[in-house]
Amino acid sequence: MMTISLVIPAYNEEEYIGACLDSALENSHGKFKEIIVVDNASTDHTGDIARKRPGVVVIREDRKGTGHARQTGLEHATGEFVAYMDADTRVPEQWFGMVEAIFSKDPGIVLLSGPYRYYDSSWYKRWTQYALWWISAPLVYRLVGYMALGGNIVVKRGALLRAGGISRDITFYGDDTDLARKMHTVGKVVWRMDFFVYASMRRFNNGGIFKTNLIYALNYIWPVVFNRPYTLGR
Repeated sequence: MMTISLVIPAYNEEEYIGACLDSALENSHGKFKEIIVVDNASTDHTGDIARKRPGVVVIREDRKGTGHARQTGLEHATGEFVAYMDADTRVPEQWFGMVEAIFSKDPGIVLLSGPYRYYDSSWYKRWTQYALWWISAPLVYRLVGYMALGGNIVVKRGALLRAGGISRDITFYGDDTDLARKMHTVGKVVWRMDFFVYASMRRFNNGGIFKTNLIYALNYIWPVVFNRPYTLGR
């Protein structure tokens, strides 16, 4: 039986972290070996809320940035696999079963990822974003050979350690593509459109769908071509 450590980086996520953890606990049916919340220099009650959930371990990381948070989580994880999710995501019922089935079918896979589906905002914004996912993601994955979404990643821990772990130099944008690029050098990276988690559309609501997608697209292209993010900082 595969063992999975779930790592959730969280910076000032008191509004979302409770529902995220509740879905992970309920829909994994206790199968996660451990759930690690990396409290990434939060100044709110993120850590306090996470500690109230049974079996959840909270680790404080005061160096801000997803690179620091993800790597710190990796260093504390003990499972054969490490899953990375964001604090505003929610785990669907079928998620864990898909992970087990996909990895057991092909031992050469070192990373599995897939898109978001959204639980807030208007139906128009949600379906616009779905359409953009379906138009762009499969094509880009076929052309480049690797792709990952930071809030929905499962990776073989040993393979990630061999690849050098998570770069602490990346503070936010491009961290998932940098990880997928690294893992592509040690094994097979799989992107599946039917392997999804639910997430908030808050960043698209705040920044606009097309502008935000452009920023994310540039921060996919730059790590692929130049081995660094387009956007420095958050």
